[in-house]
Amino acid sequence: MGSKKNVFTATQEASEVNEADSTEPKLAWCKRLVKAIQVNTGEARELTPLQRYLYNYDLRPVEEERRLWSWYNFVFFWVADSFNVNTWQIAATGVVAGMTWWQTWLSVWLGYFITGCFVSLSARPGIFNHLCFPVFIRQSFGIFGSLWPILNRVVMSCVWYSVQAWIGGQCVRVMLEAIFGTDLNERIGGTIPGQNTDSLGMLSFFLFWFFSLPFLWFPPHKVRHLFTFKSYVIPFAGFGFMIWALVRAHGAGPVMNEKSNLKGSKLAWAFVSSTMNALANFANLILNAPDFSRFADKPSKAIKYWVYIGSVPICFSITCLIGILVSSASKAMYGEALWSPLEVLEKFLETSFTSGTRAGAFLIGLAFALAQLGTNISANSLSFGTDVTAMLPNFVNIRRGSFICAAIAYCICPWQLMSSSSKFTTVLSAYSVFLSSIIGVVACDYYIIRRGYVNLHHLYTLEFKEADNTVTTSYYKYFYGVNWRAFVAYLLGMVPNMPGFVGATGLVVPDGATKIYILSFPVGFLVAGSVYYILTAWVSPLKVGLSPEVNLHAFPHKQPWLEEWKDVEDFEAELLDDAPELLFAVRSAESQALKKSQKDLSELITPITSFGIKN
Repeated sequence: MGSKKNVFTATQEASEVNEADSTEPKLAWCKRLVKAIQVNTGEARELTPLQRYLYNYDLRPVEEERRLWSWYNFVFFWVADSFNVNTWQIAATGVVAGMTWWQTWLSVWLGYFITGCFVSLSARPGIFNHLCFPVFIRQSFGIFGSLWPILNRVVMSCVWYSVQAWIGGQCVRVMLEAIFGTDLNERIGGTIPGQNTDSLGMLSFFLFWFFSLPFLWFPPHKVRHLFTFKSYVIPFAGFGFMIWALVRAHGAGPVMNEKSNLKGSKLAWAFVSSTMNALANFANLILNAPDFSRFADKPSKAIKYWVYIGSVPICFSITCLIGILVSSASKAMYGEALWSPLEVLEKFLETSFTSGTRAGAFLIGLAFALAQLGTNISANSLSFGTDVTAMLPNFVNIRRGSFICAAIAYCICPWQLMSSSSKFTTVLSAYSVFLSSIIGVVACDYYIIRRGYVNLHHLYTLEFKEADNTVTTSYYKYFYGVNWRAFVAYLLGMVPNMPGFVGATGLVVPDGATKIYILSFPVGFLVAGSVYYILTAWVSPLKVGLSPEVNLHAFPHKQPWLEEWKDVEDFEAELLDDAPELLFAVRSAESQALKKSQKDLSELITPITSFGIKN
């Protein structure tokens, strides 16, 4: 029996050894795969995932050499950004609701003025501290809690990439019809059952999406000429299209003389809804304003205030007015107001398929397609890539992130979102529900609680050494890296808007919930900010990350203002003194900065915003 037992034991041990040997190659194969898909950054191979997350090339503060934006750079950024098809469609929601053109335009002015104020509010921390959004948000939500707001922006960037790509596909559709004829859709298959599009719409969307991919591959500085070209061409294409439409219609058309069919409270709420649509259209850009404001060359009043409060309403309102005039002219010509400029171009082709009309429609469609491409890259794919890089620095860089964004965007089915003006409005309002609460928390934390105080070193490490060699925990580590106060305020800020959001999906809800939902952005902003202030100042007072001069129980306006222009020229050396464990991360960032293929966003945007004029 003993010998049998020994044989059995030996056999069992041998089988375990064989299983272990067979498992090792599998584990080795998995490790090789993981290593192969990691981002290759030279010395950064020695970094742990935590070190990559805390500090890398894309997250470091912007030093003086890269801060090239003057006030005129910001002005021309808004000029280039305002001329796109999406802005035209914002004006459509008000007129379709029953307001007159001047009532709609007035609401657009008001909406974008309020938007400019919010952008200025959000951009200021980036101007003074030279930080991008993924790093600055750590102060409010915690070093690890910041992942949730970043993820929110990742989702929004992806949705907008999809929507803008669909609109770009409609531009391609106009170009194809100008070449092959307006009956092209019937010749290639016609309608698609169960979808709010047709064969030509799907083909056009695919072509725009496919031909956008090469521009995602190249580093930003290698596609900068595309954006410079956009800045020159698009405003002229927009004004040229307006003049063409007015000449063909022999005037501005009947829409300019129509009276509103709304009275009393219905007119008031339609006006408020149109105003809020302009604000909701900017929700994502308000949140990520530090991403471009960090490149400001100085904290002048023009850069802090006027380039947002003045440029945003002027540029976007003019674009909306062009849309209103063209749509009014379309009613004079065709008996119905067409609120998409691309539909007007298609009507031009259907009623006058001459060589001149075909050439004009093709060129304007091409200009609008370039506008959509530029907007998608600068506002969506790069934003998505930057945020995913902050979340998964081991495996994703901006280039990979841009391709991931494009792949997901193709699966979103944007034609369902864009099938009507009401659905488009619903999409915009949904943005406000999720993002306005985040903006409210961040604004309250920076302006009211901390009074502009930011400690840069604490944003990049969990622990660091003091002068007496004692180890101090980062101010922004909070509870396991998460500021629970921010998350409670964020969730409660969404609560008032949720019934209206449910109603927007088609379910019956009280009229009051619908009206609150119309005001989703200011409601979410104010509720989240108020809750955060109560939690931080009274319920569970914040004890770290505040200046000794600040008294949370005193009135905020009586507290000293502590914001200051940060000197970050020696930031990396100072960070190494405080947190030597980040040595490899700093070296990696330095090596990346020396590579010509790693030019950052300042190299992309500066040519756009200055029409090619650089400092």
